[in-house]
Amino acid sequence: MLWNAHAGHLWRRFTTHLRRAIAARAGLTQRALADHARVSFAKVAEFQKRGAVHFHAVIRLDGPEGGSSPPPLWATAELLTDAIHTAAQRTHLTGPTLDGRTHTLTFGRQTDVRTIRSTDLDGDTELTDQAVAGYIAKYATKGAETTTGTLDRPLRFLAELAPLDISDHARRLIRTAWHLGARTELEHLRLRAWAHMLGFRGHFSTKSRHYSTTLTALRNARAEWRRQQAGDHGPEETTLVLAHWTYAGTGLSPAEAWLSASLADDSGEGYADE
Repeated sequence: MLWNAHAGHLWRRFTTHLRRAIAARAGLTQRALADHARVSFAKVAEFQKRGAVHFHAVIRLDGPEGGSSPPPLWATAELLTDAIHTAAQRTHLTGPTLDGRTHTLTFGRQTDVRTIRSTDLDGDTELTDQAVAGYIAKYATKGAETTTGTLDRPLRFLAELAPLDISDHARRLIRTAWHLGARTELEHLRLRAWAHMLGFRGHFSTKSRHYSTTLTALRNARAEWRRQQAGDHGPEETTLVLAHWTYAGTGLSPAEAWLSASLADDSGEGYADE
């Protein structure tokens, strides 16, 4: 539970150490690195069967302008791989102290770094952003409930857990997160609010600011692909509505004032006749 609750913070520490490691191998300061190369990433979080979160990430090293500029000659796959391993080993976080024991959180020994080549991406001959997105999509589309039995909504009371159709293992994990959430020293982690996610408070898919395209653009592209698969080429007719407003003035014009007064007089005479 403590690992899951700190996983997002640990990842942020890792990205900081990664930039430092790359700069050191290039003989640059971390500030000077931005003038020569840009580190970008897209990652997804996935629950293991035991309930711990682990990350799948695509990390790229481009020129200073991002994907539109070639990387410097020193920015090799070997350098990036070595920097990732070093950053993972150096990343640690001092966790809370429970019952007199301070917990230190680190990444495990199973850090697996592989170079992604164009032939790895469904036979694509070009390493496109779309191909990379498809490479990690299988992890992004996995639901946590399929592996651990986590819930799709927060619990208001622990009693809500009893009738749910989940595994005994998942039930124990959620109950543990709930009980830990009652401890004063863990109050800031809001474990009860996130007990349904085994304490994990982060986003399941994130990317650095300059990585590839935006999530909105990806959603639009996916919607367009679905329309094409369904044979829907969009509406044949389009209505364009333009609205332009200008300030005309306040009150009645002289002519409108005269007409209004005349109508009022006529109305008054009519009531008098009755």
